[in-house]
Amino acid sequence: MKQRQRWIKGGSRSRWSLLLLAAIVALMLALQGCGNKNEEGAASSSAAASSPSSTAAASTAAASTAAASSQAASTASAEPERHVPEVINYGYIGLNDQNQTTGAEGWGFYKGIIQEELKKYGVKEVKLAGFPNGPDQTESLISGRLDFGSLGDTPAIIARAGGAKTRLITQPGTRTIGYLIAKKDGPKTLQDLKGKTIAIQKGSFMHRYVVGLLKDAGVTDYKLVHMLIPDAQAALAGGSVDAMTNTGVNALTSLANGYPQLDVSSDHPELLGTSATVVSEAFLEKFPDFPKVWNAAREKALADLKQHPDEYYEYIAGIQKTTVENVKKLSPIEDIKDTAFTDDGLALIEGTKNFLVEEKIAKKDFDIGDWVLKAE
Repeated sequence: MKQRQRWIKGGSRSRWSLLLLAAIVALMLALQGCGNKNEEGAASSSAAASSPSSTAAASTAAASTAAASSQAASTASAEPERHVPEVINYGYIGLNDQNQTTGAEGWGFYKGIIQEELKKYGVKEVKLAGFPNGPDQTESLISGRLDFGSLGDTPAIIARAGGAKTRLITQPGTRTIGYLIAKKDGPKTLQDLKGKTIAIQKGSFMHRYVVGLLKDAGVTDYKLVHMLIPDAQAALAGGSVDAMTNTGVNALTSLANGYPQLDVSSDHPELLGTSATVVSEAFLEKFPDFPKVWNAAREKALADLKQHPDEYYEYIAGIQKTTVENVKKLSPIEDIKDTAFTDDGLALIEGTKNFLVEEKIAKKDFDIGDWVLKAE
């Protein structure tokens, strides 16, 4: 019995010794395998480093990565960040029940040409808003209710001189015509306006026109009162004003009804008005390419318009509730400019600005060149 116990104890020790020896051998083999793998990896890396083709490939890849990073950084710093609004707001002069406007812009909106062009840049909708005069439109532009708009040059200049943060991106027309119309049995000549009352739209093209006209004629001691055209027409009919400035279909209607014409600005080329499309600087920060995009879309609309002149005149006659003959007389297609700016147009707007500053109608002088933004 004692011998068996000793054998059992001896056998246990032997088994444990064998197990311990096997574990040690396994561990040594594992460590040797890891060492071989590291040596193989180091040898492979060493071989790759010593290979000319591998070195060139690695250098080219590194150079390409660096160049791409440099180009991306350069592009990021050169291009302004864009946040083009999906809905933008455009203002125009001339209230009508169709909420449409004239010229290449009007035709482009009417046919959907401008909307399609703007969609390419993420604009889903353009909302149009009509205004009775330029000063009202500039107030909406300054307040942010509008992003851009087309109006007469005089209110646009006055707003800019007063500190409005706008840029001029297009002169769609350079032949805006104003009329000076007297009451029946009233003044017969410009000289007869001395001491009389004249209804104008303050801050409009016609304001500048009548002041310049009477200054050149040597007429002084007259009174100007601000009235919108419908109110001025009623005042002229009632005799509470002696004369009024007018334009477009309303002017032709008054003349046809027997009101005498004292003057028309087309007789004074230096007093012709130009139209202006201005955009807020805040909008330009969101859409820096807008001047280029807008003018390209406008020119595309004009090209289409010229292919459909009869339809265009009928469209304008419908908006203005007049005849095609009147539209052809007042707004011939030939007067629509096919480029954003012309030398003649810029000379006219410079002259208008100088006059407004001299007469203290504009608050302060400024450089037209700093205002004009030509698309590149």
